[in-house]
Amino acid sequence: MITIDTTLDAKSLLTEVRKVLDLSAAKIRLLNASWDPSRGTPVFTVNGRYTSRGWTEWTQGFMFGSSILQFDAGGGQEFLAAGRGGTVKHMATHVSHTGVHDHGFNNVSTYGNLRRLMREGRIPANEWEMHFYEMALKVSGAVQAARWTDIGNDQGYIYSFNGPQSLFADTVRSLRSLAVAHQLGHVLMGEKDAKISLLHRLIRHAETTAKYNVYYGEGRDTYDVRGRVVHESIFNVNDGSYRCPSTQQGFSPFTTWTRGLAWILCGYAEELEFLSSLAPSALEPYGGRAKVLAAFRTTAEAAAEFYIAYTPVDGVPYWDTGAPGLAKMGDYLGRKADPYNDFEPVDSSAAVIAAQGFLRLGKYLKDGGNPPEGARYYQAGLTIARTLFGEPYLSTQPDHEGLILHSVYHRPNGWDNIPPGRRIPSGEATMWGDYHVRELALMLIRAGEGKPYYTFFG
Repeated sequence: MITIDTTLDAKSLLTEVRKVLDLSAAKIRLLNASWDPSRGTPVFTVNGRYTSRGWTEWTQGFMFGSSILQFDAGGGQEFLAAGRGGTVKHMATHVSHTGVHDHGFNNVSTYGNLRRLMREGRIPANEWEMHFYEMALKVSGAVQAARWTDIGNDQGYIYSFNGPQSLFADTVRSLRSLAVAHQLGHVLMGEKDAKISLLHRLIRHAETTAKYNVYYGEGRDTYDVRGRVVHESIFNVNDGSYRCPSTQQGFSPFTTWTRGLAWILCGYAEELEFLSSLAPSALEPYGGRAKVLAAFRTTAEAAAEFYIAYTPVDGVPYWDTGAPGLAKMGDYLGRKADPYNDFEPVDSSAAVIAAQGFLRLGKYLKDGGNPPEGARYYQAGLTIARTLFGEPYLSTQPDHEGLILHSVYHRPNGWDNIPPGRRIPSGEATMWGDYHVRELALMLIRAGEGKPYYTFFG
């Protein structure tokens, strides 16, 4: 269980945050100098060098988005130029990519961040440049929303790259693409010119995910523990019926892959922020503002409590809460996570994503009149951040292209690098882990310096 430090605040972490950002600048320069676009998209490091691993193209936006975040957090014009140039040159195909559920990852991290900077006055206003960003975001949201499986009774979900039978937990955070496109007044046009609401699909997808991918301790099956998350839910596309839990990157359908848990925590917390910014009338078709927000909060809090309970004291989880080697490690939850153990890898990228989710959920609850619960979650986020902003997680070696170490991609497939003399993966970084630690650092430097709160839709 995480030992939550109640003495921390964002200002007390500013020294660590600035160190992260200094290292981040060096890592971005290193990767930009070495990356060859013909090799594909950078995904994870092997022996400290970013490599590609084809599965789906879901990490390109994190590369250019990292440069944009670096500029946002106080970096120089070189980072804005790199992020903007990479977006223009390489991201167009991602906008119209019909084969993935990852639009919020790729396109909000690039076009979305650039639009946000212009709206905040951080980069010069330019009408046609803004139109370029907004057109990309409109199309991206509609293309993602078109990946729709109808399961009856006005319910459904955005299906994963696995096919129309597959609902991934990850997609909740990628809903930001639909949110921004809806905010821009866009709709998906269907047969006979039917106007399909992107907000409708966002809410229905989130409801389906909450119902089938998240557990609430209500006896759904033998392994129903409140807050447990399954990576994938499988449906019969002929009649829309739910068939079974599944997983692609976790140990089993009846254990919790911790990055999936983190996506749920962060995604629902972030969508709570977005939905609460809408006019109450926008949520009337879904039972009203109070009902919608309460449902999203229930899911976010369930995931938060599970994360706290099933993560070591310093806030960094092992890659799956049911990974078989954990049984050989004694009281692994009662001490700090050990990325150099001989049995199961940790996943620092899950911790980075979860930390942001805790901060967002905590602030949402505190601002909404629930200070005790909000403070607990906010302090959990700060506790995790403090762990990640130091060694052994912060990458201080000047020739290592990664920023946050001990992140894993696909343990079941054996894709992650195992260093010589070790038995499990360690010492490597991932594009999503590095991007999200930069988002986390940006959130904290803004909070610590009293600057505007960072949201994807703000």
